[in-house]
Amino acid sequence: MRVSTVILPVHRWADGGRELWQRAEELGFHAAYTYDHLSWRSFRDGPWFGAVPTLTAAAAATSRLRLGTLVTSPNFRHPVTLAKELISLDDISGGRVTLGIGAGGSGFDATALLRGAEEAWTPRERADRFGEFVELLDRLLTHDVVSYEGEHYSAREVRNIPGCVQRPRLPFAVAATGPRGMRLAARYGQAWVTTGDPKLFETGTPADSLAAIGRQVERLGKACADAGRADEPDKILLTGFTPDGTRPLSSVDAFVDFAGEHARLGIDEIVLHWPIAGSVFEADPAVFEKIATEGAERVADL
Repeated sequence: MRVSTVILPVHRWADGGRELWQRAEELGFHAAYTYDHLSWRSFRDGPWFGAVPTLTAAAAATSRLRLGTLVTSPNFRHPVTLAKELISLDDISGGRVTLGIGAGGSGFDATALLRGAEEAWTPRERADRFGEFVELLDRLLTHDVVSYEGEHYSAREVRNIPGCVQRPRLPFAVAATGPRGMRLAARYGQAWVTTGDPKLFETGTPADSLAAIGRQVERLGKACADAGRADEPDKILLTGFTPDGTRPLSSVDAFVDFAGEHARLGIDEIVLHWPIAGSVFEADPAVFEKIATEGAERVADL
């Protein structure tokens, strides 16, 4: 069991931002991720910085910590430009980048670029674009020259030289719960990401959530078997969106219990939100740091 964190891009770099990422490395987290959104829910009317510049700065300020997005989506990204940024980020970090990638939701990102009477993509359209997005991005990151003509995306004689530091490309962590997303994770993912079952967040119980995640893990295994894949992707749980709420951050013992329950389901990596006072991710910073050190040590062999 690995323990990681996600640092929301809400801090000015010169006013504590740099120190957070450096502290994440000092505490021994496996990885530190950030959201890749234009804005997000209750943070919409406050500071919110871009994911790729933030991760680039974090790469320069750290030396061992893995870095990544949880998650990037097609909502406002194009595979061609994203691939160039990822290759550059992987180079600057010395090969420490993981791309968390998902289909995207129906929030602010989904409507920010709409024109006139255009409507946000339906769930089917998001899934269609996601499949094409991942396929093209995989090609762009593994080949020097790519031409591609799809229904939603195209690339004409696009060059990405010298490619990623990590070979054959930087790893994908594919966020998915439905059958189409699971197939993408089985085909392209070095890892799979879940936040649990969103339908249970407000009305479910922790036991309900464990059962739902267990079923997701089983569906991922079936998707891998159907794809003829002998191994399975690593399994990442981004916390904060299950009925447990902030319970895992209430004490070291509570975290160890939570991690153990999910390790038994096959989860390999737990990602905790770095505390933000006055937000849905508020938690005691001192307890959080103990979890990052003592808690991570206790769950390392799970």
